[in-house]
Amino acid sequence: MNKKIKKLSKRMQVVSKLADAEKFYSIDDALSLVAKYSEKGKVKFDETVDMVFKLGVDPKDTNNAVRGAVPMPNGLGKTIRVAVFTTPERIKEAKESGADVYGSDEFIEEVKTGKMDFDVCIATPDMMGAISKIGRILGPKGLMPNPKLGTVSEDIKDAVRRAKAGQVEFKTDKASLVHAPVGKISFTAKALRENILTLYEALLNAKPSNTKGIYMRNAYLSTTMGFSIRLDLASLVS
Repeated sequence: MNKKIKKLSKRMQVVSKLADAEKFYSIDDALSLVAKYSEKGKVKFDETVDMVFKLGVDPKDTNNAVRGAVPMPNGLGKTIRVAVFTTPERIKEAKESGADVYGSDEFIEEVKTGKMDFDVCIATPDMMGAISKIGRILGPKGLMPNPKLGTVSEDIKDAVRRAKAGQVEFKTDKASLVHAPVGKISFTAKALRENILTLYEALLNAKPSNTKGIYMRNAYLSTTMGFSIRLDLASLVS
């Protein structure tokens, strides 16, 4: 039986010729290709630019896991809605912090009904016991507050500021890969470069002490609807 081969669209035929899948590109050359793709691809929306890092860690060893969060110096190109769970005594503080939604026990009851109009969830430590009641709701959506990600904090104002700035959360998956957005295709090369290097440094700083061998194996830059570009790791050393 003959198998049908999916034909590339005209747009993908053009952009697929821009990068050599076997070549390692410097970060500057890769960003230049992204700019050309933006010009020739003619996508009708502002695509997200993503980074994928292959790390030399054991995904089965919990002590070898890499996880953290880092604010992007140039944001992520989207408006972030932040929710704060805190005690009644600190509601005013949450409001003045710039959070979009905030509350205490009554807010938890709202979330139970499915009302979740926010992208990031922050909590003060004294609310974590109560929030555990909605862990099954927040967890699958990646919204459960976590001290390692800076979303469980006594400093509400700083936590909200970091979230609003476009904080990127990262963690290794079952294949020891880290996937993370670093901006939009409309960003300048300078802005994307700064964001990428910030994420790269954060991953280096998050290296587990028990890691053996080569830690940073490979890095790839890609866009939502485009191609993947393999980076020369040496070009990421600032």
